Amino acid sequence: MSDRLKIGISIGDVNGIGLEVIIKTLMDSRILEYFTPIVYGNTKVTSFHRKALGINDFSFQVIDTPEQANDKRPNLINCWQEDVQINLGEENEIGGKYAFLSLKHATDDLLEGKLDALVTAPINKHNIQQEGFSFPGHTEYLQSRTQSGDVLMFMVSDDLRVGVVTGHVPVKDIAAGISEAGIVAKLKLMNESLKKDFWVEKPKIAVLGLNPHAGDHGLIGTEDGEIVTPAVERAKQEGVFCFGPYAADGFFAEDTYTKFDAVLAMYHDQGLIPFKHIASRSGVNYTAGLPIVRTSPDHGTGYDIAGKNVASEASFREAIFAAVHIVQRRREQEVLLENPLVARRLARDRD
Repeated sequence: MSDRLKIGISIGDVNGIGLEVIIKTLMDSRILEYFTPIVYGNTKVTSFHRKALGINDFSFQVIDTPEQANDKRPNLINCWQEDVQINLGEENEIGGKYAFLSLKHATDDLLEGKLDALVTAPINKHNIQQEGFSFPGHTEYLQSRTQSGDVLMFMVSDDLRVGVVTGHVPVKDIAAGISEAGIVAKLKLMNESLKKDFWVEKPKIAVLGLNPHAGDHGLIGTEDGEIVTPAVERAKQEGVFCFGPYAADGFFAEDTYTKFDAVLAMYHDQGLIPFKHIASRSGVNYTAGLPIVRTSPDHGTGYDIAGKNVASEASFREAIFAAVHIVQRRREQEVLLENPLVARRLARDRD
């Protein structure tokens, strides 16, 4: 058996751009030098997308199990046999049904140790709701399947890393979801992930305020003074090198983020809007805190451009390589922990 990393790929909504960015990524044969891709979908569905894109010089090696994967080819496992009616750009039950079948099969193999990591193409959080999937998104589904405690939605790129305290919740519920203990827990997860998954030896983390101007000394809400600031101080006492709260607008506008290894935002849009602007289509969504490695591109289903051959594969490609690098770092760290003499030598060499 090959010791090359096997990366499982779920196809997302069959009516979206998931298979387009997957195929475009895997068309570059140089990528096979780094890992073995295994796509969870269906041959007829992938052929439909390939023809819609006008791509004639690409095909998958069809296999039944990850153990049969061909290291020199993109591989595909059929997760269903029936014909599927594809309507590119349309949100419907079919898109959700088969997105879940792909995700479930890939997750099953991941949890059985047959895959080294999972990269998920975009789903529609509404139409995927069905028996077996009643979650706000991938993050919560995988948290449940792995029986994990707290996890962190961690958006990462070469220039910026952003995590959020509250994820996919309505704006009206954000303040109620902010607590000192919750912020401290996310800071600890972020700190641990930076060390273990990104090899940042002494992470420096910025914390954003909840309210405009971080509350402006209580004039615009009291949460920043009563909750966020005490959380930052408590996290410091517990070994996290963190600072804040910072007013979010000036923090990004003045490039203050460049002075930190990561940023903890209080809610989804506060962190993801500047992240997606700065990352410029190369960002990756990583779920920190899971025992397994899962990444995804930082975009959605792209119904409006599905089948038009204009979707960029940049973020999906970055998601795959992020998964590969995180797995490698985790494994190397395990080796170093088992060999303290080697670890000390490497630390001395870095100094």
